[in-house]
Amino acid sequence: MNQSQLTRRYIKEFMTAMTAYVIALIASVMVLNNIELPQIARVVVVLLPIIPVIFVIIAILRALSNSDELIQRIQLQAVVFSAITTGLITFTYGFLENIGFPPFPTIWILPMMFFLWGIGRAFFDRRYQ
Repeated sequence: MNQSQLTRRYIKEFMTAMTAYVIALIASVMVLNNIELPQIARVVVVLLPIIPVIFVIIAILRALSNSDELIQRIQLQAVVFSAITTGLITFTYGFLENIGFPPFPTIWILPMMFFLWGIGRAFFDRRYQ
């Protein structure tokens, strides 16, 4: 399978999983806001959107493992940049919380990592052109 075929397959898998995520997220919010449930059911409903996210991760891992060595190297550098930068930002903000800054919502850590991964990917793509 060539790189464009791999990219098309990845986009299809990614978009399908993200669509399922959006639907699951909206459905879980609607259920939680409109139906009284016991606590265990609320836990299950609130965690349902995580299932499609697992499929997003599987799609990413499959695309990476099927990519050529240069793309894998670029992705590795982008992911390392993302992890280190996210760690530095959250670690730094932890000190700011000690002097009264509001708590950092942990729900934003994964989106921050993905955003920084994209920035790193763009940077390292240009570096290897």
